[in-house]
Amino acid sequence: MPVTTIDVLEWIRAYAQVIEENKDYLTELDSPIGDADHGANMHRGFQAVLEKLSENEDKDIGKIFMAVAMALLSKVGGAGGPLYSTLFMQMGKSLNSSTEFGLEDWSKALDAATEGVVRLGKASPGDKTMVDALMPAVQALKDASQQGLTLGEGLINSAKAANEGMIATIPLVARKGRASYLGERSAGHQDPGATSTFMLLETAAKVWANCS
Repeated sequence: MPVTTIDVLEWIRAYAQVIEENKDYLTELDSPIGDADHGANMHRGFQAVLEKLSENEDKDIGKIFMAVAMALLSKVGGAGGPLYSTLFMQMGKSLNSSTEFGLEDWSKALDAATEGVVRLGKASPGDKTMVDALMPAVQALKDASQQGLTLGEGLINSAKAANEGMIATIPLVARKGRASYLGERSAGHQDPGATSTFMLLETAAKVWANCS
């Protein structure tokens, strides 16, 4: 079974709940290396997203992602707003007019989204950003597609890869964003953006677990 519009709506709502439950944790991660607002900003943004979803439930997947992008851009402060908005906007463009998708389509959509984030943030792997979780996740999806795995298997692999990328940010010295101002003192801290990105992909794997 492919991922449908209903599944996408369920994923976004589930992620909003994950953010609500982890907003203090994300802020705690952000406190030593950022502005101590990532959790609060993401929570505010996804509460706005939930309001927007009720107006877009009958739309296709591309339009739903575009609505999410616009809500995040208007409500999430700092770098997180434009970056997460770009993520969903590029996924929306990739899945334009779609009412369902499979592994290859999702791989292409997340790849396009990652490229958009890289262009906007000018970040590379190893810079201690959300890119460190996104890029391995995309590669895992591509590998799964080439190996003929199911969508569910690909999603699990991508979430695992994102988790490994997130953990790998801990010893890194930040080269982008607010954390880069700290230089060597940024090492030893897990990047909050990579963490919220992992949560996004982990939620997709859990919510879409029955898709194949």
